[in-house]
Amino acid sequence: MSDIAISLENLSKRFLIGHQDIRRDRTAALRDVIAREARNFARKGADLVHGRQIVQGDEVEEFWALKDVSFNVKQGEIVGIIGRNGAGKSTLLKVLSRITEPTRGRVQLRGRVASLLEVGTGFHPELSGRENIFLNGVILGMSRNEIKRHFDEIVAFAEVEKFIDTPVKRYSSGMYVRLAFAVAAFLESEILIIDEVLAVGDVQFQQKCLGKLGEATRVGGRTVLFVSHNMAAVESLCRQCIWLQHGQIAASGEVSEVIGAYLDVKGSIAQETPLKERSDRSGSGRVRAVSCSINDGMGKHVKKLKSGGDYIFTIGCENLGEPLNDLVASLDFFDEKECCVLLFRSTFTKEKLTLGSTGNISCTVKNLPLANGTYTCSIFLSHADVEILDHVEHAVQLVVEGGDFFGTGSMGLPSHCKVLIAAHWSSDVDTPAFAG
Repeated sequence: MSDIAISLENLSKRFLIGHQDIRRDRTAALRDVIAREARNFARKGADLVHGRQIVQGDEVEEFWALKDVSFNVKQGEIVGIIGRNGAGKSTLLKVLSRITEPTRGRVQLRGRVASLLEVGTGFHPELSGRENIFLNGVILGMSRNEIKRHFDEIVAFAEVEKFIDTPVKRYSSGMYVRLAFAVAAFLESEILIIDEVLAVGDVQFQQKCLGKLGEATRVGGRTVLFVSHNMAAVESLCRQCIWLQHGQIAASGEVSEVIGAYLDVKGSIAQETPLKERSDRSGSGRVRAVSCSINDGMGKHVKKLKSGGDYIFTIGCENLGEPLNDLVASLDFFDEKECCVLLFRSTFTKEKLTLGSTGNISCTVKNLPLANGTYTCSIFLSHADVEILDHVEHAVQLVVEGGDFFGTGSMGLPSHCKVLIAAHWSSDVDTPAFAG
C-alpha cells in the first residue's frame, strides 16, 4: 500500500477578474455610462446562458492562482507551505479541502480531511459552542459517537468550559479559533490542513497547538499541511517545506534551505522594487500606498536607523475613490524569521486620518525600541477597520544599528533580542543591628 497521503499532478486554478476604472466613472458622460452598462449586461447574460462565471467589471482578465503545481506528501509528515500574499497558498488549500474545483490537474487524498482555513469556518453564530462542536464534527465527516468520545478533550483544550453553552457569536476571535482548532485537531481525520488562523490566538495557545500537531503526527500518523507567515513556527514544526510564488512552486525540500532562499528573495524585493510598482498586494485597491520614506525629524532622509532614535515614517497614498475621513493605517515590523515584533496602528491611539485624491500619512516614532538587526516593514491601510484598502507585505527594508537607547552613554546593546524597553531596578538591603 502506498505511503503517499497527498498527491498533486499539474494542479492549476484559473479565476476571471473584472476591472472597473473608478477614475473614469467620475468624468464619463451619461451616454458612455449607459452604453458601457448595456454591454456589460449583455456579456453577463451570455455567461449565464452558457453556464460561465459571471464577472463584475468593464474588462475581464484571466488570473492563474495556481499553475502546474505538483508534489507528494507522505503519511505522517508535517509540510510547511510559505509564500507572500497572492502566491496561491489559500487557493491551494481550498482546492485540497474541496471548497473549490481545480481548473485542471489531478488531486489524490488518501483519508478524511479536516480543514481550518478561517476563524469559525463551519460554525453557526446562533448556536452554542456545544452545538457547534457536533455541527463542525459532522461537517468534517465524523460520526456522533466519535464526537462524543472526544467532546471533553475538545472543550478542555479550547479552554471554553464556562462558555460552552453560550452562542459563539458572543465569542472573541481568540475563543473562536481555540474551539475551531480543538475540533479539527481531536477528531479522527487522517489529513489536517491549517491556514494562518493560529496567528489569532495568544502565544501560549499557539505553542499548545504546535505541540498538539507534533503529537498527532508522531502518535497518530496524521498528515498535516501547515501554512504560516511565521518562519520560526514552520521551522520548528516541519522538516519539509514548499515555497509558492506567483502560483507556482519556487522551491521545495529541507525546511531550513527553502526558508533561507525565501527570506533572501523577500529582502531583495523590499529593497529593490519601488513601492508603486509592487503588484503583490491585497485589498480593494481603492487606496494604494505608492511610497514610503523615513526621516530623522530634521527633514533628513535616512536608510539606517539607530535604536532609541526619533523618526517619521511617511506613506504616500493615491486615492481612486471618494475622499475618506476614517482611514486606518498600520506599520508592522518583522524580523529576519518573519515574526512580527512591533506594530504601530492609528486606532491604538484613536487618531483620525483623512485622505483626498492624494496625500501623505505620517507616523512619528519616539525612542525607536528595535534592537540591532535587519527588519522589513509592511503597510496596511483600511477604511474604518472594515474594508481592506491596501496591504503590502515587506514594503520597506530597515537596518537598525546600535544607539544610546537607555540614555547611559553606552552603545553596546544586545543582539539576541528584538525589542528594547527601559526597566527600573532597585534593591532593599537590610541594615545589620548593632549590639549596644
